[in-house]
Amino acid sequence: MTNHCCGPGYASPAEAMTAPREKLLYTIAIYTGTGIQKPDYLCTIDVDPESSTYSQVISRLQMPGIGDELHHSGWNACSSCHGDASMERKYLIVPGVRSSNLHIVDCGTDPRSPTLFKVIDGAEIKARTNLSAPHTVHCLGSDIIVSMLGDAQGNAPGGYLQLSKEFEVVGRWENSMGSIKFGYDFWYQPRHNVMVSSEWAAPNTFMPGFDLEEVGHLKYGREIHFWDFEKKEPKQTFYLGEDGLIPLEVRFHHNPDSSHGFVGAALSANIIHWWKDAAGDWQWEKIVDVGNEPHPEWPIPIPGVISVILLSMDDRYLYLCNWLHGDIRQYDISDPHDAKLTGQVWMGGLLGRAPEVNGVKVTGGPQMIQLSLDGKRLYVTTSLFSTWDNQFYPEIRTNGGCMLMVNCDTENGGMEIDPLFVVDFGKEPNGPSRCHETRYPGGDCTSDIWV
Repeated sequence: MTNHCCGPGYASPAEAMTAPREKLLYTIAIYTGTGIQKPDYLCTIDVDPESSTYSQVISRLQMPGIGDELHHSGWNACSSCHGDASMERKYLIVPGVRSSNLHIVDCGTDPRSPTLFKVIDGAEIKARTNLSAPHTVHCLGSDIIVSMLGDAQGNAPGGYLQLSKEFEVVGRWENSMGSIKFGYDFWYQPRHNVMVSSEWAAPNTFMPGFDLEEVGHLKYGREIHFWDFEKKEPKQTFYLGEDGLIPLEVRFHHNPDSSHGFVGAALSANIIHWWKDAAGDWQWEKIVDVGNEPHPEWPIPIPGVISVILLSMDDRYLYLCNWLHGDIRQYDISDPHDAKLTGQVWMGGLLGRAPEVNGVKVTGGPQMIQLSLDGKRLYVTTSLFSTWDNQFYPEIRTNGGCMLMVNCDTENGGMEIDPLFVVDFGKEPNGPSRCHETRYPGGDCTSDIWV
């Protein structure tokens, strides 16, 4: 776990890879959109193979209200605080996209049974910053910034909320949004003084569900933005066009000296790679193109819908999920300009290639993933967003979501779904719920940044 004498996290990505195996996971579970009038909650899952409760939910922390739509989460401190003995990776910030509430969860006092420490009310955030719909949470040394997808009325572009390490609202982080049209995810690479942000849509557009016509009406993003991190303002925008429809998850190399990064364009089902060239200019290219697949019940071939990407801690492998096709892919990106497909497994999806896995009917497709620090275990969940789930996978209301584990060959490439691990959220005590993003107590491959 964490060596608190040196501050939270790890001195380097290489050190993180040698950390002890994870024994607990924290996973979002939601009732929003299911018809069950219960609060969303944070699950603690036992992932210690030596434990009698392996592959089971061992605690559930309900949120105070109903209808938050918990989605992504982030730690109060990560490896960017390494060396600061006053910091501790103790609190998980769990936003509600619909309520704009930020739930501060104490995972440090009793990691097996987290408790609610504080709630920052969405109404206060709207009143003080004119922001709503929190999404990505990143620790910023000591302060915390959260991408907010809308203004107080749910219109784009939103902005960035800054919290102090005591979880007080400081205000808006950015000095300018420039000509940015939409917000979504972001990642920063301090040694290059850069932050890259991506685009989904205005909350008023995506919350009711997905309408393909709205893409044509330019209500969904197709740009990525390069920021001057110190000046807190956008500096350059790349228009990705048809290759970059709805660019979602942003990932830089974990190596803090590297300028290479990636974004998954959901609707065009492409991976876009960017880097800084010898002249110091940013460049981009498409390195993965997932073809659309015909379906007898669809008027058009089905796009993959890349809902998430993730890099292994050694920056060797890129993982992605095609939420509508139903496959998880592993690419060797040792040469980031030349991605080589090295592994693929199937889990749900609309193509019908894995309707049942480990005895559980998979409703939905592989959506969110989290990789163990050593790169050997990939945890996969199935819910994207409540209204989108109900639209594309209506049976998820009654079947619930599930979590599987994929074993990854880190030497030769390759993937296999573990036959002994499954968490069926269709059997939760209050009825079927849906699972989304996952975090580990000791940090993970999508929350740690090195400065």
